[in-house]
Amino acid sequence: MMGVCDFCHGNRQGAFATLLADLCGANGFGPKDGTLAGPDYDEVWKVATVTQTDMFCYQCSQAVGGAGCTVAGACGKEPTVARLQDNLLFSLKGISAYLYHARELGRTDGEVDAFIERALYSTLTNVNFDAQEFIRLALEAGQMTVRTMRMLKNAHIETYGEPVPTRVQTGTVQGRGILVTGHSLKALEELLKQTEGAGINVYTHSELLPAHAYPGIKKYPHLAGNLGRAWFDQRQLFAQYPMAILGTTNCVLPPLSEYADRLFTTGPVEVPGARHIPGYDFAPVTEKARSLPALPDRPGETVLTTGFSASVVLSLAGKIKELVEAGKIRHFFLVGGCDSPLAGMPYYREFVQKLPPDTVVLTLGCGKYRFNDLELGSIDGIPRLIDLGQCNDAIVAIDIASALAKLFGVGINDLPLTLVLSWMEQKAVSILWGLFALGVKGIYLGPVAPAWVNEPILNALVENWGIRLVGDPGEDIRGMLAA
Repeated sequence: MMGVCDFCHGNRQGAFATLLADLCGANGFGPKDGTLAGPDYDEVWKVATVTQTDMFCYQCSQAVGGAGCTVAGACGKEPTVARLQDNLLFSLKGISAYLYHARELGRTDGEVDAFIERALYSTLTNVNFDAQEFIRLALEAGQMTVRTMRMLKNAHIETYGEPVPTRVQTGTVQGRGILVTGHSLKALEELLKQTEGAGINVYTHSELLPAHAYPGIKKYPHLAGNLGRAWFDQRQLFAQYPMAILGTTNCVLPPLSEYADRLFTTGPVEVPGARHIPGYDFAPVTEKARSLPALPDRPGETVLTTGFSASVVLSLAGKIKELVEAGKIRHFFLVGGCDSPLAGMPYYREFVQKLPPDTVVLTLGCGKYRFNDLELGSIDGIPRLIDLGQCNDAIVAIDIASALAKLFGVGINDLPLTLVLSWMEQKAVSILWGLFALGVKGIYLGPVAPAWVNEPILNALVENWGIRLVGDPGEDIRGMLAA
């Protein structure tokens, strides 16, 4: 668990940073010099939580008191409409991330682009005041998310080949290195091309672990392994290893001074103190790597397995059906999504550890780092832990579930399958609405409820899709298996 001052210190910028630092010191959360002290991030979150308001909107000149509308909009907008507008905007942000990576590989979709224009326009002042229409737009955003994830997945496969199950080392090998974090396979491959034969090893971090499974990327012998776990370990991890660092997408934090001069960003990512590279010429990254000391040959304690594409899993469909019908596989769980430093996240490791041995876990996103080091074994050759890839590979999970539903002659909601998801940011919102748009019900969500979901919205989600928050792992498992 991350210490409070370690988390906050690297984020200090401007008036808010000063306020946050004063808040931490005033409430006994440790010194302001960034040293590790005091309780975890959740304790700061509890103290810093703003007073709950019905809504908050300050996008036009009518904002109450020149500050913001918090009870109802001066324009007549109701609180639930304001929150649903925020929900829609979050979904659009999530879609934009996947559109960006598809565009990196030369793929675009005019229908998705047109929807984003129309959806954004609906949130302008005095355009749309209809709560039901914003639910409909959120579902349409979900459809566009599914469409965009499929476009991106096809682009990945057409460019780099179909992923295959691959074991990935987690330590270092002798030589200088570059660590790449984020989600962009395009940026990673360009770096691998430019460092080929240069005597520099390239390592991945967090959501780039699945890159090792693509034939067009794993072919580079200097792709040496994966270091660290989910995104929020980066301050300790990046300070620990004396190598150049390339941040390719979101989930990059403002750096600590210990490694700021070694951090480079590309694409939409920019953080104070790091050098930004607008294109894919990574010569400055390579030059920095050459100036740093060599890393030792130090194998990691864990070998991770990733790369279970839809075709790989569905090649076992006949055997899976046989094992289910024989009672050897009782239930499937999709346990994945975003990881975060919240106190509720250990739920997911405990959940997986407590699952009975006749169950199979599918996973994706950086949430898998909570448990992907566990040895769960197999059921007659079917692995009990199956890593499908990045968060956008939710489309792989969708395709597998759809194929299994067809195989068993049932609907997706009638499969022996439960989704247990963790969320952190806007991409997870877009994926959740994608699942709703497909009619998926009974999702368990954690570690906390989205802050913009008020009682009317929550009631609608429960009534229409049966969503519920995670609770006690053991009790949840018993309820899922009894359903």
